[in-house]
Amino acid sequence: MVWQQAHPVQHTVPVAAPAHVVYGLLADAPSWPLLLAGHLHVERMDLAPAPGDATHEHLRMWDLRDGHVRSTLARRLLRPAALSIDFEQHETLLPGAPLHGTWTVRPQGREQCLLTLQHRPPPAGTGTLPPDTRAETERVRAGAESWQQLDELLLSFEDSLHIRGPAEVVYDFLYRIEDWPRLLPHVERAEVREDQPGIQFAALDTCATETGRTLTTHLVRLCFPHAARIIHRHTTTPGAIAAHSGEWSLQPEDGGVRAVSAHRVLLHPQPATTTATAATTTPGAATGATAGASAVRLADTRRYVRAALGRASTETLTLARWHAESAVRRLR
Repeated sequence: MVWQQAHPVQHTVPVAAPAHVVYGLLADAPSWPLLLAGHLHVERMDLAPAPGDATHEHLRMWDLRDGHVRSTLARRLLRPAALSIDFEQHETLLPGAPLHGTWTVRPQGREQCLLTLQHRPPPAGTGTLPPDTRAETERVRAGAESWQQLDELLLSFEDSLHIRGPAEVVYDFLYRIEDWPRLLPHVERAEVREDQPGIQFAALDTCATETGRTLTTHLVRLCFPHAARIIHRHTTTPGAIAAHSGEWSLQPEDGGVRAVSAHRVLLHPQPATTTATAATTTPGAATGATAGASAVRLADTRRYVRAALGRASTETLTLARWHAESAVRRLR
């Protein structure tokens, strides 16, 4: 990549995580919507080897900035041996010179490192200014510092069923989220705003079956009718869920389609103590017993979240099947 000559904007933060963990987080761009606030969806368009054990990569990204969804294309050069990533990024809807920059990770011992983000903005008047460099580095720092628990905090699963009906009818049911309160028992309210075609801002009130409590969530949905996909990223989440993204997709299948609901969830870390009393009266209470209790609570939380989200997805898919197959019967 050839960089433009412009005054760089740079910020460095110390990170309480090994350098290879921080680099791995930066390199795994498709995981950013779950681990880095502000990102809605990232798709890797291609990946190719480059000289010197480096890798060229093209990404399509959607992020939320100042209440608006921004779509960008990025070209990256990943250098794992040097723990650095060069990037060139430009918005798809705005003309102008691209933004260039570099992520660099420097080890500071076994479990510490320094993370630097340097932006090289385009010349004045030819493009947008770089995003908040300090905020970008802080998001990566916060995501990386949960590395020791990350495998236990991440949850990924999907539910699916076969529908004997046209994909267009199924997609229409999933797209018209404003109709869900009168169609789906677990949805009490849905407010939807679609300022740009295919980009929905939604607020949902849903009922938790076990407790009867009403939970309010806000989400952004990216709708791709030609690909039969709807990506959703929750911007507020209830209870134990720290971040939640997912996708509705339709896959051709003999006699109809397979409708799939996929979820990716990041849970909040569990406290190490078993009770409030232990936390306030027992110094150093994170003993083997309390750590074990924390692990049990986390396992219970994983099961509860999987069951609750899976139940809502299955209910939605079942109603989508009834809707599509009823339409087919009416046409006959």
